[in-house]
Amino acid sequence: MKRYRNGAVWDFENPMPVAGGGGDVILGVDGGTTSTVCICMPILPFSDPLPDPVPVLARAVAGCTNHNSVGEAAARETLEKVMAEALTRSGSNRSAVRAVCLAVSGVNHPTDQQRILDWLRDVFPSNARLHVHNDAVAALACGTLGKLHGCVLIAGTGTIAYGFTEDGREARAAGAGPTLGDWGSGYGIAAQALTAVVRAHDGRGPHTMLMSSILGKLGLSSPDELIGWTYADPSWARIAALVPVVVSCAIAGDEVANKILFDSVEELRLSVKAVVQRLGLCGPEGKDSFPLVMVGGVLDENKRWDIGEEVIKCISKDYPGAVPIRPKVEPAVGAALVAWNFYMKESLENAFKS
Repeated sequence: MKRYRNGAVWDFENPMPVAGGGGDVILGVDGGTTSTVCICMPILPFSDPLPDPVPVLARAVAGCTNHNSVGEAAARETLEKVMAEALTRSGSNRSAVRAVCLAVSGVNHPTDQQRILDWLRDVFPSNARLHVHNDAVAALACGTLGKLHGCVLIAGTGTIAYGFTEDGREARAAGAGPTLGDWGSGYGIAAQALTAVVRAHDGRGPHTMLMSSILGKLGLSSPDELIGWTYADPSWARIAALVPVVVSCAIAGDEVANKILFDSVEELRLSVKAVVQRLGLCGPEGKDSFPLVMVGGVLDENKRWDIGEEVIKCISKDYPGAVPIRPKVEPAVGAALVAWNFYMKESLENAFKS
């Protein structure tokens, strides 16, 4: 195992003895644009179902690891630090690592995967099994407990639908960012609300409660001030934070806010439908069962205007076999379970060969 340029983060290992087989561990990483979580879990004996809760030895949190946002060098440095911290907290080291799954936003092409795999091979022992995916894979796996089959719909600040078949095919829809139209996302909902306020103020659109509600939320006195507020810091999360205001106005009966939410539901339905159709998850007659994992703040349950529930109703009409799942474990655990599933499959295959 080579000493990577950021090797100082591994100095904690120097006084540690080489771990024995009893201390073997797996690392799962969920790397996003806002934060990154790494969990360290023990090698679990094969069982169905898995223990509930899934045992976690340690958890560490760091910042952004999307190389498109912070650059490749900074992303790698943060990934190393968060993995080192998780191992430190678990009382383990890299010699004990048997499998790693990095599920990181910004990994959108095989060349992205290969670059990260090449780097990981310099960080971990040669016998460690290494897997690199988009962060949507961790989101799917936290609902399916590591099995890469089904469709995940993520709707938070951004949105993406991602699907896998049992034979390894995959497909995605949306997830191209706000400039290219992540409609249905938190950013998309809030941006449409801001647009509706400007249109109403100009006389180009209908009157809406969104005007007074958003201005009150932001402490502004006039819609004219929205222009300065918006472009002073057009970060995606800052805009998306206005979604609860839109939902409140819709609950109060505002037609414009309700239309924005229903349009968003339709966009999210279309993203799921595109993935399901491309992969044939529903079977030739459209009735086969498949997991539909729902992740993200936009889809969180709200008793009075539940966007996630509305999406489920629409998708169930298209695909009666869709099985909605709201995960009980976080995506980093899902990533670890992906690595565990591959590790156990390979171990069983080797056992049968010998």
